[in-house]
Parts: sequence; structure tokens; C-alpha cells
Amino acid sequence: MAKKPRIVIIGAGMAGITAANKLYNSISSNNLFELCVVEGGSRIGGRINTSEFGGDRIEMGATWIHGIGGSPIYKIAQEINSLESQKPWECMDGFSSHPKTVAEGGFELNPTIVDPVNTLFDNLMDYAQGKVIESAEKVDFYNLASRAFKRSCTTRNGVSDQLSVGSFLRQGLNAYWDSMKDDDQVELKGYGTWSRNLLEEAIFAMHENIQRTYTSAGDLLTLDFNAESEYQMFPDEEITIAKGYMSVIEHLASVLPPGLIQLGRKVTNIEWQPEVEQQSIVMQNGHGSNSRPVKIQFCDGSTMLADHVIVTVSLGVLKAGIHQDSGMLFNPPLPTFKTEAISRLGFGVVNKLFLQLSDRKGDDEDNNLENFPFLQMTFHRPDSDLRNMKIPWWMRRTASLSPIYKKSNVLLSWFAGEEALELETMSDEEIVEGVSTTISSFLSQPHKKLESNSHELCNNGRASEVKFTKVLKSKWGNDPLFLGSYSYVTVGSSGEDLDSLAEPLPKSTGSDSCGSNGSIPPPPLQILFAGEATHRTHYSTTHGAYFSGLREANRLLQHYHHYVGIN
Repeated sequence: MAKKPRIVIIGAGMAGITAANKLYNSISSNNLFELCVVEGGSRIGGRINTSEFGGDRIEMGATWIHGIGGSPIYKIAQEINSLESQKPWECMDGFSSHPKTVAEGGFELNPTIVDPVNTLFDNLMDYAQGKVIESAEKVDFYNLASRAFKRSCTTRNGVSDQLSVGSFLRQGLNAYWDSMKDDDQVELKGYGTWSRNLLEEAIFAMHENIQRTYTSAGDLLTLDFNAESEYQMFPDEEITIAKGYMSVIEHLASVLPPGLIQLGRKVTNIEWQPEVEQQSIVMQNGHGSNSRPVKIQFCDGSTMLADHVIVTVSLGVLKAGIHQDSGMLFNPPLPTFKTEAISRLGFGVVNKLFLQLSDRKGDDEDNNLENFPFLQMTFHRPDSDLRNMKIPWWMRRTASLSPIYKKSNVLLSWFAGEEALELETMSDEEIVEGVSTTISSFLSQPHKKLESNSHELCNNGRASEVKFTKVLKSKWGNDPLFLGSYSYVTVGSSGEDLDSLAEPLPKSTGSDSCGSNGSIPPPPLQILFAGEATHRTHYSTTHGAYFSGLREANRLLQHYHHYVGIN
């Protein structure tokens, strides 16, 4: 009797657990496959990692449901009652409605300065994403964005397919300034050395830094412009999950029997058969061998054979796995079309920093630091002579520092690119020193001289000493199981590379009966690929990972004529 096909899923993140859930639910009645999930870490969830800090529920990795309209993640969270909780969580209520924008030096900015730049940036991004732009009373944003696009193309010899989001945005800011030249703007007073143009550029840069954390592109000049219009977002509001993102993963995994997920099983090599060896043909023809085509090797020296392997590791791990110096993950190496796609696509680092403010009991509630503002920070340029030299470089591209919910004493800040990697190497003491210095510059009364070691801030005219009791940071960049946070399409790459990454191996020849030379073809669907970086329109998201897990599970079900439609 022939052995049942064995499917091994590498990685117990959203894509891997979703694929396992789909396959198990589809085959449990007839026990069609042997199914196994191997995970290199000590937990399931992958880049989803709900934790606790200062008594609050927080997310170390994936945080947001990006649009509740049509999101499968929202649907699951709603069904399992994960959208409400008695325990405080990282809901970020108040940030969108009550932000306080402050310029370096402690100058709180009037909305009349901030709002026009906010509107400009939003309209430029809407244009890049192919959305309809409605012109305002004073500014024709559509024509402005069109001029920015043409200027950006011109700077690249008219070749628009090499256009970056970063260059487009900066051309948009310049076009905005050009359009405002004839406008009689009131001269700014009371902002120290800040001029109107310097403030507008700093506000614009703040939004660019937010975009860096959205996309994981450390430099927006590397982020492809054309891919923006292909990326799809779900409509309606973006929310966090009250009971934690892990509640969704745990729900999907709950149907799997004990032992199906094996933790601490880090894969070091995947041996596959792009072509059938003559010896295998003889064995199959002469002895009815049940040999499985894929051999998985683990870090402890053990091995496992499989008919099909769904690889859900991050793009960062795949990038490391195609280079000789870091040890080849696949044997033989992946075909050129696959390695070139892996190399071209971007995979950035985004880290979160949580800081707990000390609980200063006995203070007047109005003066308690539980009322720390939802702070948006605008900095002088890193090369400006006007900058506060004491603020460390790694804080200068951070857009915000704010409570994770109203009156929480846990603050959150996001870091991307080089700053995110630097954060991973720093001690808690160095972090506290850098953040405290920055806070003292932003929330102190302007021109009030502070002792260099006091880190005092003045809020509503009253001075309070900032003390942090704990620090917690994510370290996605240097974690060998991830080597980064999420994917983006770089200049020089395209959505086609995402599709190439998703293509299973060996590549289909269009015939099930014979190989290219009339020989027996290799076993099909040996290696399948899932994960957020394999979804052309929803890359970088947990729902993209979810969709990719369903896609590969259905690919195998269809192969075995047990296809179940994607929900």
C-alpha cells in the first residue's frame, strides 16, 4: 500500500498556521495526508508576538488590522471575541484625534502650520497609490502631484519605471513651495530659529519617517513608485486587537492535534529534486520505491523526508539562504528566476520601543505624567547647525512618542532602517538617556535653561522629572529566524518579483507525462512558498500572509483533486 503524501510546513507564523489549518480541516474526514509543521523557535506566531509590559497588553510585532472592511483577520478576531478586553491594551486611542506636534526646542506648532503640510503629504501619497484627489480651495493637489511626478521622471531621464516614492515626495514638496510663492503668508513669530520653510520641511520629514515604518523601507529613495498603485488596502478604520494578535494565531492552531506542530526544529537545508535521477527511476520502476523527493535537515542533525514542503520563512531568511557565505538553504540552489526576485525585493527592519514612566504617587492628577501627550516630533535636519547636538542621531528620524492608550504610563516609539538596527545594539541605560534628552528638548519651555543631567520637562508650565522604570524593545533585525520585519518593492523590482517568489518548484513544464527530453518529470510541487512577501497586492501584512497560506494549501488540495474554494 502506497504511503500517504507527507506535507511539511516550515514556519509556524500566520502563513504556516493558516496553511496547516486549511489542510487539516479539509482532510480530517478522510485522512488524506500526513501533515507536520516545523518551527525553529520556541513559540508559534512568527512575527506576531503579543506580550505584556507595565501591566498592559502590547504587540512586539504585527500590531494593526489594516482596514476592517473585508479583512479576514478582522473577521476571525470578531468571531472569537478578541476585539474587546477588560485588560488594558495597545489601542492607541487618542493619537489620531489628539496629537500634539512639537518642534525641536519645545515649540508647539499651531494647526495652521501643521494641517496644510499634512494635507499635502496625504494627497501626494493618494496620487502615488492611484486614488482620486480632490483639490482644496487654495491648492490644486492633483496638478501639483502631476508636476511632481513629471519632475521626478525628468530627473531620471524620463524613465518612470525607476521612479522612487522618496524622489516623488520631495518633488511634491518643492512644487508646493513653488505654488505658494505668490501667496502672502504671515511671517512666523515665536518659533525661535525656525522659519516657515524649515518647519514645513520638518513636518513633511516627520510624515516621511512614518512612511518608513509603514513600508519598512529605511530610505524612501529605494521604495518603488509604481508598486504603490498596485498595493491594495482594505477600506474603513485601522484597529488593534484587544486580546492580542496571538489570539488569532492560537485560534487557527487550536484545531491541530497535539504534536502536529514541532517547536525548536530549525531547518538548515532543504534538498529537492529539480530533475529525476536515473537511479530513482530504476527504483520506482523496478521496486515500487516510496522514496519522497524532499529531504529536510535540521540543526540537530536529524532529517525528515517529505513529498511537499511549504516554505513560509521570511524574505530576510531567504535572502541569507541564497548566499554561500551564510550557508545555502536549498540544495541544489534555487533557480535563477527565484534568486533574482529574492535579491531585488526589499526587506527592511522596523522595531518598537516601549518605555514605562515611573508611577509618581501623591502627585496632583493634572500634573501626573500619565497625561503624557500623544507627541509628534519635528526635528531640525541631521546636518543643520541649528540642531540640538545632545539629541542622538538615532532619535532624529523617529516621528512620535506617545502613550499606548489615554493616560497609560507606557510610551511607544517606532524605529526603521539604520536607527532600528542601532536600537538593537544599545543598552537600556543608553536608550533611556537618549529618549530623556529628546523629551527635554521637546516638552521643556523654550529658552528655559535646564541642568544637563536633570532631564526635566515642562508641561502646562509645570516642571516634572522624567523617570523610566523599564524598557522593552523588539529586535527583528538580528533575530536569525527573521532577519528583518517585512517586505517592500524596491526601485528596480516589481510586483512580478512577488509572483516569482510565490511560484512553486520545480517549475511546471505544462505537461504531467514527460520531462523536456521525453524523460520522466520530477515529482511536482516539491517546494511551495508562502508568507507576506509572496502576495502581490497585500505584501507586508498579516492578511497577506494569511491569504498566501490559503493559496498554497489550496494548490495542494487542487493537485490531489480535493480543491476547496478560498474563503
